[in-house]
Amino acid sequence: MIGLNARLAPSTLYFQLAAQLALIAEAEPIETIIAAARFKTREAEGICRLGLANYYAGALQMPYGAFLAAAGETAYDIEQLGFRFGASLEQVGHRLSTMQRPKARGVPFFFARVDAAGTITKRHSATPLQFPRFGGACPLWNVHRAFEEHGRIGRQLAETPDGNRYLCLAWSEEKRIGGFRGPVRRYAYALGCEIAHAGKLTYAADLDLGRPAAYDPIGISCRICPRTDCLQRSVPPLDARLEIDVDRRDVVPYRLG
Repeated sequence: MIGLNARLAPSTLYFQLAAQLALIAEAEPIETIIAAARFKTREAEGICRLGLANYYAGALQMPYGAFLAAAGETAYDIEQLGFRFGASLEQVGHRLSTMQRPKARGVPFFFARVDAAGTITKRHSATPLQFPRFGGACPLWNVHRAFEEHGRIGRQLAETPDGNRYLCLAWSEEKRIGGFRGPVRRYAYALGCEIAHAGKLTYAADLDLGRPAAYDPIGISCRICPRTDCLQRSVPPLDARLEIDVDRRDVVPYRLG
């Protein structure tokens, strides 16, 4: 018998049922994969088992071939894809970041989920963009503004210190499982791709992708960001030499040498 919370959204109920189906119907191949990985702890094996079940659930809900075709037909409109496959925007975003099967590749996306404190709680990237494993992400990234613009998908053209440019999408959602006084979880989501692929997305149709001034300079995190003129810097880079001038007042009490 499987027990599910009836208050969950239909897309979540479907996903949870599919994940349980994976653990039952695909137990043998899952255990074969785990055994071949030779994890050192039972906890690591458990995390892998859960990850494989979740991937199965996403693939069952959004089958690779049909989902890839629909993505092309809708110009990667995540809301349209959600309606078509009965999925949440989070599920669609995560699925899009996995569509890199040889000979049937979709647009390479990065995907992340961020809580209200700026902590990245889910991450996946098929692009050169990487996320910090500890601490918060760059405050100039539009995902942090998503909580202020609840209900809409924000767009940002951004450039990282390595010179790569991206089209970044961001939105926020609330997860409610109770009544008026019930707990509410709030997350912001980021989905993006390199500018070389942006022309395939409906979100880039009216943007001037060739104008350098249109791109916001973002980093990964302050600790590894080499930018010396950032107005949002909170801490210096790990390898920076600091210059202190007591007669000068700036955003931070030091200059980067």
